[in-house]
Amino acid sequence: MENKDVYKDRCVYEENGSLLPDSFDVHEGDCGFDIVDANMESDNHIGDKVVNSRYDSKCDTIEVNFEIDKDEHGMHYKVSDVPNAVLCFAFGLQQVLLSISSTISIPLIVANEICAGDLDLVKSEIMSTFLFMCGLCTILQTAIGVRLPIIQGGCHKFIPAVAALMALPIWKCPDLSQVTSLVVHGNGSELNETFVPRFTDDQRTDMWQTRMREIQGGIILSALVQVFIGCTGILGLILHCIGPITIVPTITLVGLSLIDVALRFCQVHWGITSLTVCLVFLFALYMSEIKIPFPAYNRQKKCHIIKYPVFKLLPVILAVLISWGVCAILTVTDKLSSDPKSQEYFTRTDSRTHVLHAAKWFYFPYPGQWGLPTISVASFMAMLAATMTSIIESVGDYYACARISCVSPPPAHAVNRGIAMEGFGSILSGIVGSGGATTSYSQNVGAIGFTKVASRRAFQVAGLIFLICGLCGKFGALLTMLPDPVLGGIVLVSFGMVTAVGLSNLQFVSLQSSRNLVIIGSSLLIGLMAPKYIISNPGCIKTGNDEIDRVLTVLLSTAMFVGGFVGCVLDNTVPGSDEERGIKSWRKTYTADVPTGSDSEEDNTYDLPFIMKCLKRQRWAAYIPFLPTFQFSIGKYFKGLCSKCKGKSS
Repeated sequence: MENKDVYKDRCVYEENGSLLPDSFDVHEGDCGFDIVDANMESDNHIGDKVVNSRYDSKCDTIEVNFEIDKDEHGMHYKVSDVPNAVLCFAFGLQQVLLSISSTISIPLIVANEICAGDLDLVKSEIMSTFLFMCGLCTILQTAIGVRLPIIQGGCHKFIPAVAALMALPIWKCPDLSQVTSLVVHGNGSELNETFVPRFTDDQRTDMWQTRMREIQGGIILSALVQVFIGCTGILGLILHCIGPITIVPTITLVGLSLIDVALRFCQVHWGITSLTVCLVFLFALYMSEIKIPFPAYNRQKKCHIIKYPVFKLLPVILAVLISWGVCAILTVTDKLSSDPKSQEYFTRTDSRTHVLHAAKWFYFPYPGQWGLPTISVASFMAMLAATMTSIIESVGDYYACARISCVSPPPAHAVNRGIAMEGFGSILSGIVGSGGATTSYSQNVGAIGFTKVASRRAFQVAGLIFLICGLCGKFGALLTMLPDPVLGGIVLVSFGMVTAVGLSNLQFVSLQSSRNLVIIGSSLLIGLMAPKYIISNPGCIKTGNDEIDRVLTVLLSTAMFVGGFVGCVLDNTVPGSDEERGIKSWRKTYTADVPTGSDSEEDNTYDLPFIMKCLKRQRWAAYIPFLPTFQFSIGKYFKGLCSKCKGKSS
C-alpha cells in the first residue's frame, strides 16, 4: 500500500523516538485514513494508549495524536498552557457548571438563618454578592495564591457555625407570620378579616441586616487568623497536632449536623426532592461511563464527532434542569397548590417570578452595603472553628490538585500563600457581606482527572464568568427562583458528600485498634449529643458572664467543634504509635515534600508572575514564608545552633 509506506517512512513515535510497530495498519475511511493497532502489547510498550490518526493527502503525511486513557500523565492542557479563547471559555464554563450547584445553596441557606428567607429580592442580592466574591477569589488564588487550577467557592463548613450563632436568643428569628386585622365597614355591621405583616419593611430590613453584620464581623476576624497562619508559616505546627482521627469527626459532623437544614427544603415536596436525588444517583453512579457523541471542529480533523462524558461531568446540573422542568409542567397544569400559605406553593416555578422583575440588571456589591460589620467574641469563635476545618481541607486539596495536574507537590511557600490568599478572600467576603467565606472546591479538583484540562488560564476564565454573573442582578434573581424541593435534593446530596469526605480519612487509620474505635465513636456521638442538648435547653449555661455564656453556647452548639475538639484531645493524649493513628500515611499523602532534583528546580508552576527576578536579588525574601524564594527553616536553624553549642562544650 502506498499510504502504508508513507506511514512507515514519516510517522515517528515522539515519546521514545522509535518507529511505531509493524502491527499497525491503515484503513481508508470517510474522512481520511485510520491507523489501527492489531497488537497493543508490543515491544515499544505503548500499553493502553489510544492512537488517533488522520492521513492528509495535501501534505502527503499522516498525523498521529496520542491520548492516554485514564492516565494521570495524559493531560490535554497542563497548568501553564493557554488554550485559545474559545476553548478557554468552554473549559471555564464547564468548571462553573460543576461548582454552581454547591455555590447557590449557601446564600439561600444563610438567608433563611438571618430571617430573610421570605425576602426574595434580598436573597437575589446576597446571591449576586456571593457569586461575585467566588469569581474574585478564584482569580486571586490562581494568579497570586497557590497558583494551581482551583475554584474558590462557598464553604459549607461555615453553615453549622452560622446556624449555631443565629440560634442564640438574641439572634433567634421572631414569628414572621402575618397577623389578622379586622376592618369595620359602614355602620359597624360588616367586619372583614385581612392579613397584615407583623413587622414593617424598615423593621424587616434592620432585622436581617443586623444579623448579617454579626456574621460578617465573625468571618473577618477568623479570616485574619487564617491570613496570619499563612503569612507566618506556622501551618506545619498546627498540622503536627492534627491527624486523620481529628479530621474524621470534624468534617463528618459538618454534614450530619445539617440534617435539619436539608429537611427544611426537602419537606416542601418529597416527590420532587426524591426525583432530584434519584436523577443525581442515576447520572453520577449508573451512567457515569456513558459518553454522548457531539459534533466538533478543529483545523486538523475539520468536522468530526467526539464522545463526551456528560453524565460524569454534569450530573447535578442535569438533575436540576430535569426536576425544574417537571416543576414547570406541574405549575402549568395547575397540579400544585396556588395558595401562598401552603408549603407546596414553593414548588411552583412562578412563586418567585416577581423578584426577576424587581431585580436590577446591573448590581455591583460594595463594602459595607449592609452596614458596618459588628464584632463579638461569640461570632469570632464560631467562625474560627469553621476556618480551621477549612484550612486543613484546603491543604489536602492543594496536594491532590498538584498530583492530578501532573506537577510537583506544592512547596511550603505555595501552601502558605494559598492559605493566606483564602483568608484574604474571606476578609473581602466579610467586608462586602456575601454571607459566607470562600474555600477550595474539591469537586473541581477531581474533575481535572477526567477532563484532562489543568490550564490555570481556563480556571481564571471560570472566575471571570462567576464575577460577571454576580454583576448581573437578573442572574442572581433567576437562581433564587429554584424550587425549594429541588434545592433540597441538591443540599441533601452535597451534605452527604461532605460527610463521606470526612469518613474517607478512615483509610489512613488502623480500624483494628480499639483505641481508635473508641476515640472516633465517642467523638461522633458527643459531637451530635452536646449541640442537641444545648439547643433543647436554652440558657442552660450560666457562668455569671453573658459574653462567656454566648461563646460557650455557640461552641457547644457547633457539632464539628465539639467532635473535633474531643477527637484532637484524645488522639494527642492517649498513647498510640504513628502507624496506628494513621499519622505517617496521612502526612505522606497530604504534606509530601517537594522532590529534589533538577525537575523541581526547573518547575516554575508556583512562581509569582512578573516579580521573580526582583525577588531573587533580595536577601530578605528568603525569610518570607509565602514568597517563592523562601529558604529559611526554623527547625534546621535550631538544629545547627544546638550542634554549635555541643561543639563549643566539647
